[in-house]
Amino acid sequence: MSSADNQQERLKTIGWVIGFVDGEGCFSVSITRNKTTRLGWQVQPEFVVTQGERSLESLKILEDFFECGHIFVNRRYDNHTENLYRFCVRSLSDLREKIIPFFSKNQLKTSKKEVFKKFVKVLGMMEANKHLNLKGITEIAHIAKTINRCKTPKFLKSSETIRQPMN
Repeated sequence: MSSADNQQERLKTIGWVIGFVDGEGCFSVSITRNKTTRLGWQVQPEFVVTQGERSLESLKILEDFFECGHIFVNRRYDNHTENLYRFCVRSLSDLREKIIPFFSKNQLKTSKKEVFKKFVKVLGMMEANKHLNLKGITEIAHIAKTINRCKTPKFLKSSETIRQPMN
């Protein structure tokens, strides 16, 4: 294959990745209890694409393409006949160095483009260590609420969060 053919194939793959993530991908930010952290809460950004077992190969293509992340099985005990699989990138360095640069250069086409911008903002706040103080993590929680289909993070509902003064 010539380098022109390789470049053409790479462009096709990039287009496929963008379309696939636009339809099946998710950028999310969770805030979970973690007693080992100073505030007792941990911010966990992640990039995820989920597929049924019959489409597992598509997740392997993403894992190879991005050269990061892992595929996890989510065994189903409901009325579906196949397990779900998740390609998941949680490493902050992989998110910063691989996922964000790719989708910044190769923009999503759907409303996920706006979600991605908020996701990038949260990672920037984390890089500036804003997640390590109450004011910053509260701001991140409010952004997370708009990213995660308006689901209010437990952090914002926590009685100790509500009672603590902002510093």
